[in-house]
Amino acid sequence: MKGMLQANALAGKTILITGGGTGLGKSIGKYCLELGANLVISSRKKEVIEKTAEELMNETGGKVLAVAADVRKYEEIENAINQSVATFGKLDAVLNNAAGNFISPTERLSHRAFDIIVDIVLKGTYYTTLAAGKHWINNKQAGTFLNIVTTYAWTGSGYVVPSACSKAGVLALTRSLAVEWAKYNIRSNAIAPGPFPTEGAWSRLLPGELVKKFDPAERVPLKRVGDHQELANLAAYLLSDFSAYINGEVVTIDGGEWLRNGGEFSHLETIPESMWDMIEKTRK
Repeated sequence: MKGMLQANALAGKTILITGGGTGLGKSIGKYCLELGANLVISSRKKEVIEKTAEELMNETGGKVLAVAADVRKYEEIENAINQSVATFGKLDAVLNNAAGNFISPTERLSHRAFDIIVDIVLKGTYYTTLAAGKHWINNKQAGTFLNIVTTYAWTGSGYVVPSACSKAGVLALTRSLAVEWAKYNIRSNAIAPGPFPTEGAWSRLLPGELVKKFDPAERVPLKRVGDHQELANLAAYLLSDFSAYINGEVVTIDGGEWLRNGGEFSHLETIPESMWDMIEKTRK
C-alpha cells in the first residue's frame, strides 16, 4: 500500500486529471504530485477543485492548478489545456477520469438519463482526447493518455447499460488512437479498476441496506476491495516514461473479480467440503 516509484519519477511533467477533485482522481493526483509532477485538476464544481487544490498543495508541497471545466463542452476543455500550458509551460499527459453512472433497470431510464452518462463518459473523454491530441500534434510534442474504463466495457453488464455503452466506446478510442497517433509519439492506455470504494459513491449507487447486501468484497477472489494507493501506483507507472513501450493496453486491477464472475462454475466455492466428498464418491 506504499508508493512504488522513485521520488522523481514524474518530475517536470504536467498532468491533467478530469474529475480530479474527489475520489480516485484526487488520490491519483496526490501521488503524481509526490512524484514531482505539476497537476491540473478539472471539474464542473469550481469550489470543490479549488478546495482540493489547496489541500493537495499543503499535503505535498507540489503545484496544483484548478480549472473549472465541463467535459461535455469542448471549448471549456480547450481552455483547461490552454491554462495548463500558460501556467506550467506544457502539458504532458491526460488522465480521462470524469465519469457518471446509474444503477437501474434500463426500461426505467429516460433517454435523457442515457444522454447524461454518454455525454460525460464517452463524449467527455473524446472531447478531452481530441483537444489534447490536436494540441500535441500541432506543437510536435509527445503525449500520454490514460483512460479509466471498466471490466464490463468488454463483457457488457445489465443495470448499467449507459455506462457499459460509454466505457466500451472509451475502450475502442483507447486502442484505435494507440495505433493511429503512435506516429506522433502519443501513447494511449487504459485501466479497468475493480471496486475501489470512495466516500459516498457506493451509498449513492446502492442506497440503504443494499450496500451491505451487495458487499463488493464478496465478489472478489482476494476477498477485499482495492486500496487507492494500489490504483495510484498503476496509474503513475502508465503516465510515466517507465511505461514508454506500453501502448494500446488495458490493465485490469480488480483482484480477479471479473474472471471469477465470468466463470460459469466459479461460484461453486460456496459448496462445503462435506458436499465435495459426496460428489467425489459419485465419480468412483
